[in-house]
Amino acid sequence: MWKLTLGAIGVVFGDIGTSPLYALKESFVGHHPLPVDGLHVFGVVSLIFWTMMIIVTLKYVILIMRADNKGEGGSLALLALITRRSGAQRWSRSLVMLGVFATALFYGDSFITPAISVLSAVEGLTTVQAGFEPLVLPIAVVILVGLFFMQARGTEVMGKLFGPIIITYFVTLAVLGVINIIPTPEVLWALSPHYAAAFFADDPRLAFLALGSVVLAVTGAEALYADMGHFGRKPIAIGWLYFVAPALILNYLGQAALLMNDPSAAANPFFRMAPEEFRLPLVILATMATIIASQAVISGAFSVTQQAIQLGFMPRMRINHTSATAAGQIYIPVINWTLLVMVLLLVFFFRSSTNLAAAYGIAVTGTMFITTCMLGVLMVRVWKMPTALAFGVTFVFLVIDGAYLASNLTKIPDGGWFPLLAGVIILTLMTTWAKGRKLMIDRLRESAMPIKVFIQSAANSATRVAGTAVFMTSTPEGVPHALLHNLKHNKVLHDRVILLTVKIVDVPYVSDDSRVQIDDLGQGFHRMILCYGFMEEADVPAALAKVHDCGAEFRMMETSFFLARQTLLPSARPGMSLWREKLFAWMLRNAESAMEFFRLPTNRVVELGSQVEI
Repeated sequence: MWKLTLGAIGVVFGDIGTSPLYALKESFVGHHPLPVDGLHVFGVVSLIFWTMMIIVTLKYVILIMRADNKGEGGSLALLALITRRSGAQRWSRSLVMLGVFATALFYGDSFITPAISVLSAVEGLTTVQAGFEPLVLPIAVVILVGLFFMQARGTEVMGKLFGPIIITYFVTLAVLGVINIIPTPEVLWALSPHYAAAFFADDPRLAFLALGSVVLAVTGAEALYADMGHFGRKPIAIGWLYFVAPALILNYLGQAALLMNDPSAAANPFFRMAPEEFRLPLVILATMATIIASQAVISGAFSVTQQAIQLGFMPRMRINHTSATAAGQIYIPVINWTLLVMVLLLVFFFRSSTNLAAAYGIAVTGTMFITTCMLGVLMVRVWKMPTALAFGVTFVFLVIDGAYLASNLTKIPDGGWFPLLAGVIILTLMTTWAKGRKLMIDRLRESAMPIKVFIQSAANSATRVAGTAVFMTSTPEGVPHALLHNLKHNKVLHDRVILLTVKIVDVPYVSDDSRVQIDDLGQGFHRMILCYGFMEEADVPAALAKVHDCGAEFRMMETSFFLARQTLLPSARPGMSLWREKLFAWMLRNAESAMEFFRLPTNRVVELGSQVEI
């Protein structure tokens, strides 16, 4: 348990742990700066404390993390859990759109987190020596480029360093907080909720706008749920309640105490908490912590992409495993380089953590709001809670999340447009792929010949040759187009013909006992379905090697795999807009080939082309 807790501290809490670098600062020097006085300092710290307690502790740690899909968390895992266990089909379309949009916003978060985290840490150099300011941007760019170039090597080696560095970082947060609290112990009264209420009573408009900066204190809360599959609910809860949350609270109180004594420190209170001789080591430690926070988000983007591919929301991409022992450690080149380009564009365009903070909040609050909506459905349809209680709990969280989201929407002209634009583009890509794939399968099914008719007419007339032919097909009905084309042009059938469909189910993992379904169709024909969870990689040869009840053992040198490569022809038929059909056709052309995705032996694959109108 303690090893898992240490691992969770090293990976899961990196994002929320680096929030003290910019959250309080943005309240007083951001786009809606507050006066640095007792009312506003105590009010903001009170809001930060109760936001962490309500959103992170109550909503995520105590409630949402109970909604695990066979141990896995995150928006797509939650979506799969609800759709699997909810009998109400009327929820399905709305839920799918919510889950997919939450995933799209997560990618926007993945663009912004490395940029704002590293920039905010490197900006600490200006508190060491003002002359370092021109070096902030080049140093941040070098660190970010190095981070993304290291991804191909895997996170196993870096992961061993994560725990000790982050623990040192959190201990430093707590120590800095205590050092600054001791001279001004009255700052502890800021934990009382009546200071937050007094802030709103004094100036409701300014307090509402301040919520857009306050919510930066809980960025990374979604990571607690998304990374639950790696460490488990209990270690994450222990790490948060007994180590991370106390360190963060002490640090925010320490920053508040500093501001009470020195209002000019609002320009960068985190680094000003440390004596001058310790600021450079603090900058180095904070930079390492932000690298770890960025690494966690990048790894999360890889995991979310794998889930989206398996669940049919993204085209196949090359997935490299970087560890021989840890299945979750993967590297997706396309995602890695896309993230790097977007992060660098953000750094060069916004140029400071303050400018990026305006863009950051919308991605975070949007995802939290959607998660609350899905939680409401879960409580009613899956947990079978009393409707009044479920709606009451959901309503409270929606009011809180809605207030933070509304406050951040005021920042759209200042940079909040970026995560919305990124989310809409990614949502369009994901829904276009899912819809286009369904249309393509439907069109292929329309023209498919019934398998019984085919066997009766072809099995006795075609020449049979030795060996096994595996015809990959996306639908477990009808005759695969590749089989029809092979018989038409080559005029032969193998002694054993396998019609193979790889099916991704809505659980993370499938046991070996439930992996294979076989139906003997007679005349040497077999229908086979291989089932995989959405967290698994489909390895067809490995699965076939374990099949012993399909006539004979599978020997790869005697087995040929036939794949159909469709060329899409956009048409005016009802289905999708013409521009979306062209977009889907482009995505299909650039998708990873089925041969590599299913790990088929390269010298045993035959591809046959066909044209499909959608």
